[in-house]
Amino acid sequence: MNVVKDKQDMRIKNVWFFHHYAVLPSMSGQIRPFNFGKLLKKSGFDATVFAASYLHHSDVNLINDGRKYLLNNEYGVPFVFLNTPSSASGLVARIRNMATFYFSLLKHSKRYAKEYGKPDVIIASSPHPLTMIAGIRVARKFKIPCICEVRDLWPEAIFSFGKLKEHSLLGRLLTAGEHWIYRNADALIFTKEGDTDYIKSHKWDTGNGGDIDLTKCHYINNGVNIEAFLKNIADNPIKDIDLLDNKFHVVYIGSIRPVNDVSMLLDAAALLKEHGDIQFLIYGDGNQKEALEQRVLDEGLTNVKMKGYVDRQFIPYILSKSSVNILNYSQFKYNWTRGNSSNKLFEYMASGKPIISTIKMGYCILEKYQCGLSLEASTPEELARTILKVHDMPQEQYEEMGRNAQTGAANFDYKVLTAKLIAVIESASGNSD
Repeated sequence: MNVVKDKQDMRIKNVWFFHHYAVLPSMSGQIRPFNFGKLLKKSGFDATVFAASYLHHSDVNLINDGRKYLLNNEYGVPFVFLNTPSSASGLVARIRNMATFYFSLLKHSKRYAKEYGKPDVIIASSPHPLTMIAGIRVARKFKIPCICEVRDLWPEAIFSFGKLKEHSLLGRLLTAGEHWIYRNADALIFTKEGDTDYIKSHKWDTGNGGDIDLTKCHYINNGVNIEAFLKNIADNPIKDIDLLDNKFHVVYIGSIRPVNDVSMLLDAAALLKEHGDIQFLIYGDGNQKEALEQRVLDEGLTNVKMKGYVDRQFIPYILSKSSVNILNYSQFKYNWTRGNSSNKLFEYMASGKPIISTIKMGYCILEKYQCGLSLEASTPEELARTILKVHDMPQEQYEEMGRNAQTGAANFDYKVLTAKLIAVIESASGNSD
């Protein structure tokens, strides 16, 4: 591994991000690598993002010809979109999509390095493990460190959804592969504060006789670009009468899929129909959207508006008009004991409005910053009662909760997170103080 000897040399290091689902800020998807890349450049680094040309959860492929990859530097952070097929038709297509991205990283990273210069460090991100394996393999060829960023614990997430048995042959193989990644990464970044508990539970850490030193594990959650958030409120308003009335707006923004359990919001709305000033505004798309829209019609839920998909730049303005923001999840589809790394959590906090979480999480950010309430039982009845609790809250208490949310958001501003990332890069490169 190359060890940087001079701090000044460190400031001009070339960072590559391998992130299957990374997108430009004008697109819908993961913009964490872009946010990091933009701020790293301001700190004297070069940053390049390698991502898939097929945009996840969409019907868009940025490459429709024989090109192996597409370069885009529209926003000042070079993106290398590798030609990958659609993953929309099912499990086989998704596996093919992942495998294609993996082999393309191995093949075209070398070609790209010859033309534009080799990296000094690679940051390879999950959720699926092939991207991190590619990062480790490419880093070894270049004799540089690889930092693996674990955003979702695979294969645990697969086991949680019941798609695979943990103790099956394939389950054991995937777990062994996960262990290999953690052992061979030069540093590990977890987006949830309690994710190192997972390593301890498997007794993989050196404290339990294993081979993973927890000192190479770091916590950098998702976050929000507060400057851009506030600018979008001013520059991108939406003319929507539902946002401009004087009602108490219960707002949900996000995917409408089983893991989000948005149907419980409709159940709570049905219980609150008699409260004419409470209105539920649900923004987003997903495979359950049409069914929920039909429920609204069939049940006459006049206090629910299914607003559909909304472009990213309008989200800050919408949240600025909310009264309370809902983090809505199924408590049975995921292990929430280690915390939450939802992007929308930090946008909710930046809006300065109270937050209600339909599940009680470990390492709870709402509790830490006193900016929201978490349900104990996770039932429609408890959700309805908690909404009324915020609705009826004394104004001073309500405003304090909103201020706490903004204070907490400042700790997850991407400027703060990037400083943490630079410290990890320096540590993995053998150049920390």
